[in-house]
Amino acid sequence: MKIIGIDPGLSGGIAILENNKVLHLFDMPVMSEGKKNKRQLNSAQLVKLLKDHITNKDESCVVVEQVNAMPGQGVTSMFNFGQTFGAIKGICAALGLPIFFVRPSKWKKHFELINSSKDSSRTKAIEMYPSLSGDLAKKKDVNKSDAILIARFYSETRLKN
Repeated sequence: MKIIGIDPGLSGGIAILENNKVLHLFDMPVMSEGKKNKRQLNSAQLVKLLKDHITNKDESCVVVEQVNAMPGQGVTSMFNFGQTFGAIKGICAALGLPIFFVRPSKWKKHFELINSSKDSSRTKAIEMYPSLSGDLAKKKDVNKSDAILIARFYSETRLKN
């Protein structure tokens, strides 16, 4: 079964795993919007990415980090974040892909990352997949690492049954 792990948000990441092997890693596809060149989700590119890498809908699922508003975040940024999250849900529904949600506290507890730095998920992913150290070398790659761990969490907890 192919598991697509998604860390939502405009700087998020996407990981596609099969049998706990990372097949593909992507940054969230974004594009510029308006006069100020603010970023927004490139929904068409996300649809293409998913269609290109899923051959059988019955043998695939999407696991998305279930996130909430965070104290201190601005209204505009939270609206944009929610818009991206909703677009991901809509795209999966339109493509007929099963979608599951996991809270950050759940998958982080599973990998013993509670109360650790944001970057520790990148370290954990590199420990589990040393061959990906080049793909996860930069601090900004923490979102792709999160996507890997989100997919891996689903594989280790839900697929065992």
